[in-house]
Amino acid sequence: MGRGGHGLARVPVVVRAGAAPLWWLGVAAAGVGALPDGLTGRRIGALAGAALFLVTAAVVAYARMKRYDALARGATRAGKHDVLQSRAVTVRNWRRGHRWWLAAAFLAALAGAFLVPVAGGAVLAGAGTGLWAKATRLGRREQDGDVLLWVRVDWLGRGAGAPAGKTVQAYRTTGPAAGDAAPGGARRRAGAVGAGR
Repeated sequence: MGRGGHGLARVPVVVRAGAAPLWWLGVAAAGVGALPDGLTGRRIGALAGAALFLVTAAVVAYARMKRYDALARGATRAGKHDVLQSRAVTVRNWRRGHRWWLAAAFLAALAGAFLVPVAGGAVLAGAGTGLWAKATRLGRREQDGDVLLWVRVDWLGRGAGAPAGKTVQAYRTTGPAAGDAAPGGARRRAGAVGAGR
């Protein structure tokens, strides 16, 4: 970026980017996975799937939250030459960087249905739910602090999806009107888009 600026992506948007594809792939895999009896039978598979869904959602939702909180506490104000990446670009970059992983996880969930029906899809759906919950929690933190949290794009890694990874040294903040995503990473309502820092 020119004059010392950096490209910045919204932290909750990066976190939330995988929620929808994981959820829908999980639902699809669970639906297809309910067809075979598998080794355990459908009833046991469904019960195991429900338990795995809850456990996975909880683990994903709370994973590395201490790291997120520490980075948020140490956040500094974004500079006037920093460039705010749009929500659509951030989501597209995450999904492009994880497309093969998502495809492999979906196929693994389908294959697992012949052992334990439904369970593999439930794990994927649980992971998507956990990411949504984590993004929502980050959004509440943004609202409480009256700021938006951003991370340098070049620190996100190859898959554009590690906002609390080892390469991330600090977050940056803007005012709540900046960018095109609401607190938590959801789409901002029409007419509410701003550029305030």
